[in-house]
Amino acid sequence: MSLNIVHLVGRAGTDPDVKYFESGTVLCKFPIAVNRPSKNADKPDWFDLEVWGRTAEIASEYVRKGKQVGIRGRLKIDTWQDQNGNNRSRPMIRVDDLQLLGSKGDNQGGDDNAPDEF
Repeated sequence: MSLNIVHLVGRAGTDPDVKYFESGTVLCKFPIAVNRPSKNADKPDWFDLEVWGRTAEIASEYVRKGKQVGIRGRLKIDTWQDQNGNNRSRPMIRVDDLQLLGSKGDNQGGDDNAPDEF
């Protein structure tokens, strides 16, 4: 049995980048910053998120830079060749569940009328 589950809580680093495909599928991408649970951690860890379908539509509507989110997903590695023919790769989190976090008075972005989980 293999296990590939990622749980993260962090803040959106940018507004989501949304793409609509002719098939009707929606893709939403944005990075989140996650603070390290350490006294010496001055800089957050950054993770690129990939959200598909209805969850992507909702994320594109309610997630804004600075908004705190919780995600559950799985790690995948994107690979490609750059313009010089070099093989490149980067980790990406494919989001299965997304939660908007923070209080109603959270002025870090988002919408007070947004659903909490999708």
